Amino acid sequence: METYDALLAAIAPTAGEGRTIPDPATGQPVGVAPVHTVQDLERAIAAAAAAQPAWAALGHDARSAALLRAADAVERSAEELARLLSREQGKPLNGPNARFEVGACAAWLRAAAVTPLDPETVVDDGETRAELHYRPIGVVGAIGPWNWPMMITVWQLAPALRMGNAVVVKPSEFTPLSVLALVHVLNQELPEGLLTVVSGGRDVGEALAGHPAIGKIMFTGSTATGKAIIKSSADTVKRLTLELGGNDAGIVLPDADPKAIAEGLFWGAFINTGQTCAALKRLYVHDAIYDAVCEELTAVAAAMPMGNGLDEASVLGPLQNRQQYDIVATLVNAARESGARVLLGGNPDPDQPGHFYPTTLVADVDNNNPLVTEEQFGPALPIIRYGTVDEAVTMANALDVGLGASVWSADAAEARKVAARLEAGTVWINKHGAVDPRIPFGGAKQSGYGLEFGVEGLKALGVPQVVNG
Repeated sequence: METYDALLAAIAPTAGEGRTIPDPATGQPVGVAPVHTVQDLERAIAAAAAAQPAWAALGHDARSAALLRAADAVERSAEELARLLSREQGKPLNGPNARFEVGACAAWLRAAAVTPLDPETVVDDGETRAELHYRPIGVVGAIGPWNWPMMITVWQLAPALRMGNAVVVKPSEFTPLSVLALVHVLNQELPEGLLTVVSGGRDVGEALAGHPAIGKIMFTGSTATGKAIIKSSADTVKRLTLELGGNDAGIVLPDADPKAIAEGLFWGAFINTGQTCAALKRLYVHDAIYDAVCEELTAVAAAMPMGNGLDEASVLGPLQNRQQYDIVATLVNAARESGARVLLGGNPDPDQPGHFYPTTLVADVDNNNPLVTEEQFGPALPIIRYGTVDEAVTMANALDVGLGASVWSADAAEARKVAARLEAGTVWINKHGAVDPRIPFGGAKQSGYGLEFGVEGLKALGVPQVVNG
């Protein structure tokens, strides 16, 4: 286990250009990240391609054992990693935030290691025997986001490594330190060259997505960037797993208990201060309980402390970057100017340092308002009235995205009927955004394609091969 300062020193640039990364809560420097180039990317891909055959030859058991040791290494450095993550991304140490994220890294590594994937006998009739196997792809490119930089990187790299691939990681330019530190820790238990971080700009990401030696791209981020990756991957017919924009809807049925569901609604919407792809971003509430839900949700939200992530009392933090802050502020102001009713928040302190935007609830907002139709990706939730379930389902399905959705009801059977009508990759009942390493996860419509997690996630990082005879 390294100290926090030793961890920062280990990932600092040893030569060439460096870039200072600011703390979004204070604006003060967190550390210096290397600025890698396309030439650095070429060297990383060459090293990965050289290391991959021996790694693949080890077999599933040996690779799984290495991943389990890597999970132990993460746990040994958990507090140092969480502190760095909190300072760079902004999320608090406590609540479902930095310590939670580091713990999830270890959990997903272990899940990828122990999930069985045996050859499947598809035909065995006495005359023909056919088995379906999954072989390594080769070198996988993993392009990650800034909202859950460590956890989502592990979502990408853990199944890739388990399936016998090498991985080249391209982190967000906003949060490179967290990913550099995580990979530094993982590499204590992995062969040299197998897993590399290339901390560069857009040119590096574009070169990775189009590189002929990369067999698959894993990407989590915006739909616009996902479309660009699809285009750049076409010439080499790369395999793709894309988790793109969300704008998830939640529907509260008229039989729901407002007080009982209020805290679940809050965390569904405001986990990671709303900066989550599969967060609840549009809440549809039946007119019969609309005012009661607004009241109960406001009471819960008002009690949740927001502040510097290193403050043990905080459970909400700043937005990670000014660009996202401006998006949230613009959407809330437009909703207010349209006549919507701000129940809580919407009044940032201009003198407060950092990118803090207060927890904001907006009621009586039109379903066509930009706060509803555009993904805010921050701590502002629009609450829309509806009169019939048909109306709610129509509004929920109206957008061209469908990562997740949720239905809230005292009657689970009725909730499942509504869930079946929603166009989303996952529909949760009486919760929102609860991911599990055993359960497949992926989007519908323009929220991407391909599945992560569980057996299906492992299969997505292999090349299917039928052995017939």
